[in-house]
Amino acid sequence: MDELRQRALRLLARRDHARAELKKKLAPHAESEETLDALLDELAGRRLLSDARYAEMRVSGRSGRYGNARLAQELKTQGVTEETVEAALAGAGDEVARAYAIWRRKFGTLAADAAERARQARYLGNRGFSGDTIRRVLRGEGNEQEEE
Repeated sequence: MDELRQRALRLLARRDHARAELKKKLAPHAESEETLDALLDELAGRRLLSDARYAEMRVSGRSGRYGNARLAQELKTQGVTEETVEAALAGAGDEVARAYAIWRRKFGTLAADAAERARQARYLGNRGFSGDTIRRVLRGEGNEQEEE
């Protein structure tokens, strides 16, 4: 158990991990699943392991490049619960303003034709922004929020 604890602490010293992610990394080295669960409970009790902190860190680090849908999918893939994901995304800021900032860095001007508009929409869609957010950005609505 001490070797497993040291391995877990080394992983957590590098960066925060979701509980499910850490469990997956430690499972090959654990004697039993009960031992692993006990260790994870101990780490969570000592506040060394927190899905909420992991989700907030992940969202704050990636919200400048990606939309809520992509961020939520990444967190769910790591085993973070729906409630924790929603709480973390609530602190991400206005999605339209974030999408507009990304769009402005990449394109800067509104599309002149349908093909360019489709390309810009795909770009934002691939980054996890909702259709409504994309439509608002491509109509120039994100600009007002930035000027306030």
